[in-house]
Amino acid sequence: MIVVAGESLIDLVPQRAATDGAPLPALLPRLGGGPYNTAVALGRLGASVTFCSRVSTDGFGEALLGGLRTAGVGTALVQRGPEPTTLAVASVGADGSARYGFYASGTADRLFELPPELPGTVRALAFGTCSLVLEPGASAYEALLRREAGRGTFTLLDPNIRPGLIADPAAYRARFSGWLPSVSLLKVSEDDAQWLGGDPGRWPAEGGPAAVVLTRGDRGLTVLTRDGAETSVPAVPVRVADTIGAGDTVNAALLHALACRDALSPDALRALDGPAWAEVLAFAARAAALTCSRTGAEPPYASELD
Repeated sequence: MIVVAGESLIDLVPQRAATDGAPLPALLPRLGGGPYNTAVALGRLGASVTFCSRVSTDGFGEALLGGLRTAGVGTALVQRGPEPTTLAVASVGADGSARYGFYASGTADRLFELPPELPGTVRALAFGTCSLVLEPGASAYEALLRREAGRGTFTLLDPNIRPGLIADPAAYRARFSGWLPSVSLLKVSEDDAQWLGGDPGRWPAEGGPAAVVLTRGDRGLTVLTRDGAETSVPAVPVRVADTIGAGDTVNAALLHALACRDALSPDALRALDGPAWAEVLAFAARAAALTCSRTGAEPPYASELD
């Protein structure tokens, strides 16, 4: 079983581009949040997956739980609370890239508490995005990462940087560096890596993750491993509706492809050679392309990737 830990929220996605002098576009509510999208994508790929978070009891929260169940995602590790659901207002550029404004004050997912020790059937644990920034929940997620990594659980981290949520960038960067020894696989975009101010190739060599997967937009994906090897694959050409959920789909596709290879351990990850990594990355590129071809975070089903 794979556990995805982090926030769920509602993306408010504009139905058309804003233009000068025109009324503001209507906003369509879509189920979202980086970890939530990753969990749904894993469920659609046929993985055994459970979501670990704190979800509101409001109408949006009920819809979020319904989306998990529809995708075959387990909810036994979901905590509930009466606080409202976080909202993220998306702004989509002409190239399909998305930026977000967050309404997260006093929302349910911020009050996540450290759960008891996870079941022994858990093979991997994934983290990312707002849940690692917004306190007090961020400290609970961090404690979960360190505790389970200490038990030998494979961990994936996607920081998915949202600068508008990070009040003290220097403190966050220091905290990020402190997480790396507990991370098996790090996934970052080029924008993330630039904001974090690090050389992605150095993170594995400095006692951090066994491998770093770097997403490069329409230039594809690259993996950098602890032994200094580098493998890249091109992006899959597609007409882009928007990029919402594309990185989250990459997370899910990486975990699913590695699970199919029985490679959800740091030792197994280090044993993968260039051709094996190329197959894993190519699968992730195909999955992300399908997500980019439709509006909002709509990751593909396994049947679409056969």
